[in-house]
Amino acid sequence: MPIKIDNALPARAMLEAENVFVMSQNRAMQQDIRPLRILILNLMPTKIVTETQLLRLLSNSPLQVEITLLQVATHLSKNTSKEHLLRFYVTHDKIRHQNFDGMILTGAPVELLPFEEVDYWKELTEILDWAKSHVYSLFSICWGAQAALYHYYGVPKYELAKKMFGVFPHKTLVPLHPLLRGMDENFYAPHSRHTQTRREDLLQVNRSNGKPFLQVLGESDEAGVFLVADWDCRQFFAMGHAEYDRDTLKAEYERDIAKGLDIAVPRNYFPGDDPRQQPRVNWRGAANIIFTNWLNYFVYQQTPFDLNLL
Repeated sequence: MPIKIDNALPARAMLEAENVFVMSQNRAMQQDIRPLRILILNLMPTKIVTETQLLRLLSNSPLQVEITLLQVATHLSKNTSKEHLLRFYVTHDKIRHQNFDGMILTGAPVELLPFEEVDYWKELTEILDWAKSHVYSLFSICWGAQAALYHYYGVPKYELAKKMFGVFPHKTLVPLHPLLRGMDENFYAPHSRHTQTRREDLLQVNRSNGKPFLQVLGESDEAGVFLVADWDCRQFFAMGHAEYDRDTLKAEYERDIAKGLDIAVPRNYFPGDDPRQQPRVNWRGAANIIFTNWLNYFVYQQTPFDLNLL
């Protein structure tokens, strides 16, 4: 997929070095098609890393995508330069009157806090409410998925006795669902979280309303629920990090070791559980299928051509 991004975005050079098709703004304007408008609300502290990971996955189809990067105004990022945020990001007040084909909500390192104690919680809930009428399809990740499930459906999160950390095998529970089309019966995905969402709470939403609202699409015996969809296929929730690079868990492990934290080696990640070895990558295919199917089946084929009709 040609990704339409700002020519100066740091991710551009990295993606072009990987032969990812990144389209210049001038060339995009000459194409007689409407690009998909995708909004990325990036709550991760390492924003440039996350931008690059998500753009890489959004590049794997023949569709043209126009990316808008969104930040919350009520939180000061300490790990990304102010210049980068001012140049490449907007705040919600700048785009609240616009419509988007899709939106990605990232995770955030705030999962041990009650939702209401997160400093930007009020702003995030306002964006999630706005998205119901201004965004056709939402794809949320890790804490972002927990936050969206809590806000929309009242689904709680629970603190784990120890961090769910590593790469875990999963089963496709609804193999004919379009989000999983082309997926193997068993697939891998990384997890890095201190909290969990329980299947019984998701099913309770359906029982409470007397009709199906949420569907579990993928699950791990070790890591629990991974993929959830609403029955209208407008909202998707991923409890892990399919977007992660080879070294992302390694960087998190080394960061925590440097802080003196009691952190175990990521499971099923380093050969022989030896952190000196190069990590294995066995989740890239599943990640590409999930994001490509989301763009194709639930954004491109469903969104009105005229976004004013959203």
